[in-house]
Amino acid sequence: MQLFGETNIDFLGRRKIFVGLSLLLLVAGAASIAIKGGLKLGIDFKGGTLVYVKFKQEPAVDRIREALTGQGLNVATLQPFDEGPDSHELKIDLDLAGEIVETSGKQQLIETLRGLYPGQPDKLDLNNAGDEALADRLRRNQTLSSSDLGYDEITAAATRVIEVRDSAPNLGLLTDYAKLNGAGIPQGVLDALPDETYLGDFSIRGIEVVGPRVGKELQGQAIKATLAALGGMLVYIAFRFEWIYGVAAVAAVLHDVLVTLGFFSLFDREIELTVVAALLTLVGYSMNDTIVIFDRVRENKKLTRRMGLEELLNRSVNQTLARTVLTSGLTFIAVLCLFILGGEVLRSFSFALVVGVLVGSYSSIFVASPILLWWQNARSAGAAPGGRKR
Repeated sequence: MQLFGETNIDFLGRRKIFVGLSLLLLVAGAASIAIKGGLKLGIDFKGGTLVYVKFKQEPAVDRIREALTGQGLNVATLQPFDEGPDSHELKIDLDLAGEIVETSGKQQLIETLRGLYPGQPDKLDLNNAGDEALADRLRRNQTLSSSDLGYDEITAAATRVIEVRDSAPNLGLLTDYAKLNGAGIPQGVLDALPDETYLGDFSIRGIEVVGPRVGKELQGQAIKATLAALGGMLVYIAFRFEWIYGVAAVAAVLHDVLVTLGFFSLFDREIELTVVAALLTLVGYSMNDTIVIFDRVRENKKLTRRMGLEELLNRSVNQTLARTVLTSGLTFIAVLCLFILGGEVLRSFSFALVVGVLVGSYSSIFVASPILLWWQNARSAGAAPGGRKR
């Protein structure tokens, strides 16, 4: 597919402008990281307890934060977790500092929320109950115990109630018992539920716990994985082309990773384990784009031996421009849709890819190629009469 004919744009002639832009992005990202005291690490790397809580009404964020802090819990982040209109869901990230261990931190959080949203002590909270607890409660109901429903039937009915509660459109929080009608639940169970349970004002959707030691190990492994990928790429390109080509390509990819991390700091986004996967994907994507240009440089170099390197690089970039625009454009549309429609769980992963695709395509032209040109000019200046270093 040909988007446009062969172009003749002087990319290398504008290299100072784009190198300046790269430096600006790198400095802005580094300044943001320094001001904020480092990158904002997710629970995967720093350790802690991450709890997703869904509420019936809009939660009072400041009130919840104050109550948790009053219980001695260090709240790292407490922010809305929107996966749809009127979801009323919060993501609560607790730093497990001092003597607080993972299990006690989790239990303290649940007890604190129950203090803010009191229920009915003599009944079971249906929005936070499991199927076994619900089945046990129903079996003790006098009406059900004297009915035709047996042990297994009550167990199956309790399991079905929890399935309906956790599936769409309830998504873990029942606001009305009537929403259980027509779900294949025996009428006797439906009649007994209001007597044995109540519908709490919140629901614990999920809890993730990572110890500090595990977080540090994951952090070290993530850095090693990224450096290993860059080292492997350097060896491969140095073997396939020349060592300076490998240095230029790795420098461009490193530029992409640093700029992407800078954007994470500028937009105050957490670095999670999925972000590492996105960065490694970015390394491969950006490197592939750079190799396509370098391969065309090598081919043109054999055909036009007298052409200067700047002209040769410009011609190669222009010849591969249509392919770059088509590939990067389609990839960008895909990851942008993932960012918009993929939900909060994939938001950090897709954000890294959105930034990475743009920066990776940019760096293949305006970072890797200028490094090659700079190296040749520096080598030519050193070889020329009077060009020796003093």
